[in-house]
Amino acid sequence: MAASIPQITQITELGALGLSQAIHQRQVSCQEVMRAYLDQIARFNPTFNAIVCLLDEDRLMAAAGLRDAELARGLSLGPMHGFPHAVKDLVDAAGLVTSRGSPLFRDCVAREDALLVERIKRAGAIVIGKTNVPEFGLGSQTYNPVYGVTRNAYDPSRTAGGSSGGAAVALALRMLPLADGSDTMGSLRNPAAFNNVVGMRPSFGRVPRAPSGDVFFRQLGTDGPMARSVADVALLLSVQSGFDARSPLSSVTDPAAFARIAPRAGRGVRLAWLGDCGGHLPLEEGILELCEAALGAFALQGCHVEPVTVPYAMDRLWECWLTLRHWSIAAELGDLYTDPARRAQLKPEVVWEIEGGLAVSGSDLARAAAARSQWYAALRTLFERFDFLLLPSAQVFPFAADVHWPRAIAGHPMDTYHRWMEVVIGATLAGLPALGLPIGFNDAGLPMGMQIIGPAQADREVLAIAALLEEATGWSARCAPPSMGSAPAG
Repeated sequence: MAASIPQITQITELGALGLSQAIHQRQVSCQEVMRAYLDQIARFNPTFNAIVCLLDEDRLMAAAGLRDAELARGLSLGPMHGFPHAVKDLVDAAGLVTSRGSPLFRDCVAREDALLVERIKRAGAIVIGKTNVPEFGLGSQTYNPVYGVTRNAYDPSRTAGGSSGGAAVALALRMLPLADGSDTMGSLRNPAAFNNVVGMRPSFGRVPRAPSGDVFFRQLGTDGPMARSVADVALLLSVQSGFDARSPLSSVTDPAAFARIAPRAGRGVRLAWLGDCGGHLPLEEGILELCEAALGAFALQGCHVEPVTVPYAMDRLWECWLTLRHWSIAAELGDLYTDPARRAQLKPEVVWEIEGGLAVSGSDLARAAAARSQWYAALRTLFERFDFLLLPSAQVFPFAADVHWPRAIAGHPMDTYHRWMEVVIGATLAGLPALGLPIGFNDAGLPMGMQIIGPAQADREVLAIAALLEEATGWSARCAPPSMGSAPAG
């Protein structure tokens, strides 16, 4: 092994770009990489429960040996050649159970790979298992009756967030070099904030989904990348993105555009700080202070930061969200509800969503679609004055792992199981790229993040401005979880 990586235990500290380079330069073998990550999983996963359905070690080591043999013949499959990778347990990977966190699917073995997994494998990754999720991905708290609770990387008594909670914790604890996730209501942004990593919800269509029973109407959720740095997020996005004829609304942009991202110069960049949306969103104490420190770092880089309020009735946006989400979930899961035996195995929040969706009329959908379009138009108006919009990634810090969802924030009662994550719905409903970036820790050592939202299809620009703040602050790189022998720094 080369002197630049003197001990095998350091492999898991390499970023994805550095790991890919080390593998391709033969400084480290794919088997050494697999061994290092499996050892990390053995060390941390029993406590944190991020990776589930882990495959047999001998099988994985043999697969890594085949990757080494390919390199010896001069064959590289791509930037993730030899990377251990666990797929979010909402996504099919051939031969693995896709439980979706539900006892109804605990034995459901996928027969084929989803498009996302096809692409990750084609780039050279070795699928080792799954990352844990909430039941059907609903709720930004990762627990389910199949695999149990995933615990926060910085405090195992706290929630990991969700729905990509297993992915975020696995990254933070160096059990994976990269992680895929999905995001309907902040499921890439919230767990990234709660675990001090980076998560990006791409523009709608950037990452296609297939095979799928619905290629036209499912326009709230999208798959996307998560990593410990902006550059690594961009690397995975370059693997995930690109047109596929099975997904007719997918983007035709060349995926290579995301392979390398450099920080954007800050001078002249105009940033709109949306904060608590004019007092509409209750926030836990300490979140605004961390965001303001991040805004100050942007200002020091030459950016112009201005507090603004979106010219739109936020209560109307929430009603639009409820209608579209109810309808979408009822369309996807309604068959489970019609069977009383299966309905009895659904968590109450799933039943509530389906029942709400069954009550949605065609007129309700038309009104929600109109409200969504008008919301997008309001943001377009802001983008005539600003380059990016900024918001907190969450309204609370990580809460107790045995609490299903916060009942109140700063004395304001939450009327639904997901109202506490209202801060993330704006980017989703507008179909805009939104990246969640770490911005520091509160006095209890709990992480928080901030959303950077760009105009339509401006994914690369969002990555570049995020890289600028990351270069100035570097929270993810310099503050590993305390269980790894590091404590958050001020």
